[in-house]
Amino acid sequence: MAPVQVEKRTITPRVQTQRREKPMTREENMIEALSPIIRVMVKAVRKAGRRMIRDFGEISSLQVSQKGPGDFVSNADMLAEKTLIQELSADRPDFGFITEEEGEIKSKNNSVMNWVIDPIDGTTNFLHAIPCFAISVGLMKNNEVIAGVTYNPITNDLFYAEKGRGSYLMTPTGNVRLRVSGRNKVEHALIGSNGYNSKENHKTIEKVIDKVSSIRYNGSTTLSLAMVAAGQLDGYIANRFKLWDVAVGYLLIKEAGGFVSDFSADRDMSRILEKQQIIASNVALKDTFLKLIGG
Repeated sequence: MAPVQVEKRTITPRVQTQRREKPMTREENMIEALSPIIRVMVKAVRKAGRRMIRDFGEISSLQVSQKGPGDFVSNADMLAEKTLIQELSADRPDFGFITEEEGEIKSKNNSVMNWVIDPIDGTTNFLHAIPCFAISVGLMKNNEVIAGVTYNPITNDLFYAEKGRGSYLMTPTGNVRLRVSGRNKVEHALIGSNGYNSKENHKTIEKVIDKVSSIRYNGSTTLSLAMVAAGQLDGYIANRFKLWDVAVGYLLIKEAGGFVSDFSADRDMSRILEKQQIIASNVALKDTFLKLIGG
């Protein structure tokens, strides 16, 4: 019997096709289109915000301690601040930090740049499951605020500003340029304050309470100042705050065409902090507020 002939075939290896990368979302494209410094800040606050959203859903299990009268800190504050420091340091290793929880971290190589961080502005709201709080990151060159981001991870409201480039709110459909309100009658004005339970702040508010339309105490200075920049509030007047409470809002309002000063119209940030006084409003109302409050 003749042997069976077996046909030999050459098997060509299948060419491995390159795995297609997942296309970027509209939001990711928007972030990539930002200036380098704002992009770094936005990515940092969004990363810190993802953990904060989970913590917000588990408020009852958070570890909470008291720093002082009416002043609380949770592990959520500390974890958020740690995330922000790690993310910002990875991109700008020479910059220093001025933070609420860690204090001051010196810059390297004689850098004049410092990040100003508040991991949760509105901690009391956060701890009571009220979705009115924000992560705030500002950038200062010497004593001047040159960039800033305020982000509420629960509502996904993200405000940002850069010196000379305007103030914006990032929305799912695009970035909206912010402008302070156009109201020019104090009796129509809706203003905010920090609601801090001090005699000094009460005395300040008593000077305007019967002159304005109404006053809002939302528990977050950072968000209130962003609302002034967005034209939702016509002004903000308060005593007692820290640099990280007002740094980003100061820039947001200036870049939105507004006015920020102490009670004697001094617009220098160091004087505002030294006096613990802030008036923020549109230009049309500033003189009225300054006259009512007095220096």
